[in-house]
Amino acid sequence: MTGFAREGGTLPDGTSFVWELRSVNGRGLDLRLRLPGGLDALEPALREALGKRLKRGNVSATLTVKREERAPRLTPDPAALEQAIALVLSVAARIPGAAPPSPEAVLTLPGVLRAEIVEPDEAAEEARRAALATAFATTLDGLVASRAREGAQLATILTTLLDEIASLREAAAKEAAGQPAAQRARLMENLANLLGEGDLRARVPEERLAQEVALLAQRSDVREELDRLTAHINEARSLLKSGDAVGRKLEFLTQEFVREANTLCSKSASTALTRIGLDLKAAIERLREQAANVE
Repeated sequence: MTGFAREGGTLPDGTSFVWELRSVNGRGLDLRLRLPGGLDALEPALREALGKRLKRGNVSATLTVKREERAPRLTPDPAALEQAIALVLSVAARIPGAAPPSPEAVLTLPGVLRAEIVEPDEAAEEARRAALATAFATTLDGLVASRAREGAQLATILTTLLDEIASLREAAAKEAAGQPAAQRARLMENLANLLGEGDLRARVPEERLAQEVALLAQRSDVREELDRLTAHINEARSLLKSGDAVGRKLEFLTQEFVREANTLCSKSASTALTRIGLDLKAAIERLREQAANVE
């Protein structure tokens, strides 16, 4: 779910802008937009576009607009200008031999000139918003492509981990197949140590021995766990091939993997099977960590 895209351009009025979209891992979809003042009207449409293309991840969208600073256009205030002229002429008339006031001097008097008020051009503003929305769509395409490239790499990693888990499952099945015989031999050895020398079969009924061995075999039977592991592996592979947003499903499935591996270890009757179970749990944990990166 990690990705980055950047797109810049120039608006019809000559203003330059840059869109930046960043995405990092997240359990759900968290969208954060940073827009300059006056462009808040864009946010609902941008959020809708993001929600249609992305399903998971913490996504931030930042718009930077660089406006050229222009000197304000000045215009005379008619009332203030008339008042200033009358005042200057009145003062000049009272001073014998005074030169007539210059226009420049009159215009520099406070309040004579003011910044021209430019009425907003709604058509121009709409054109600006449309241009920014189009550029955002292009940037979003770039982000989706960036995430897809990472997703392809993740798919390879996940497939390799599933192959490792499948291989450990097969090793566990082979080791578990020999557990009944090993348990019978261990039981006979323990009985021999307890009862001492002599024919065990003469002292312990064969039927009783068979019951004990069957009970031990039932307690350590891991065939159901191995069958469920196979089903989970097949389901995980199907999810990876589906092309849909499967991150949450894959994370849930890894919890089922962990449950079966824990039960297998708890039922293990041999050191070798326990070791395989621990390796299996380590591989599943790596699978779980990578699944958190999948949309």
